[in-house]
Amino acid sequence: MKTPMLENDYKHISFARSGNILRVTLNRPDKLNAINGEMHRELSRLFFDLALDDRSDVIVLTGAGKAFSAGGDIDHLERCRADPALFDVALREAKLLVSGLLDCDKPVICRMNGDAVGLGATIALLCDIVIAADHARIGDPHVRVGLVAADGGAVIWPYLIGYARAKQYLLTGDLIGAPEACGIGLINFAVPEAELDTKVDEWARRLAGGATLATRWTKATINVGLKQIAGGIMDAGLAYEGLSQRTEDHGEAIAAMRQRRKPQFKGR
Repeated sequence: MKTPMLENDYKHISFARSGNILRVTLNRPDKLNAINGEMHRELSRLFFDLALDDRSDVIVLTGAGKAFSAGGDIDHLERCRADPALFDVALREAKLLVSGLLDCDKPVICRMNGDAVGLGATIALLCDIVIAADHARIGDPHVRVGLVAADGGAVIWPYLIGYARAKQYLLTGDLIGAPEACGIGLINFAVPEAELDTKVDEWARRLAGGATLATRWTKATINVGLKQIAGGIMDAGLAYEGLSQRTEDHGEAIAAMRQRRKPQFKGR
């Protein structure tokens, strides 16, 4: 099977190699790596391509600039609001994205260089080891924009921190500082920004220098249960998210973001 030419196939994601370690960077720094339609499409196939890349054994995933990812791009949300069929496509892509992350048997280290929000948080938490700069925040504020947290958030948050804490954060959309996130087991490490690369490199080299086939197959075994959970949740959750995208509350949230004011939700 032909190895994908990653470096030539992506517009909003960049790649850099160091031996058998592949660094993958979400690359819209001027937008805090917010995910627009084209980037969302790229993400839906990224991890399938990474799994087929025969030159890498470990993936380091990060964001360009100040943020890991600010989540959904508001311009894309507006286009989807005007044409819900676009959002339906995004929901199918979201399922592929989650499946791709869970099926990729290579260890994926998240270098959380800044805030990871919404879908950005889901991508970070579905990685195998999350190492964050201690100033970074993480959270899934779907409900704050009138949407259901269904593009993976409802899968991974309860799996990592239990249902009580997951509901606390998913039902409010509150952001959590990296040290607190580490303390409750949501992420692995929170380190000073100056130490982030050292910590990430340490773990990348450790995994890349080990018995990589055993490492891959151990990850695949661990992920069996998580894939079963995702399979039972994603379809229903994405259907609910599709319904929420068509509500007045979601439209009000977009308008409020544009007008830089607090939304006035009416429950319809």
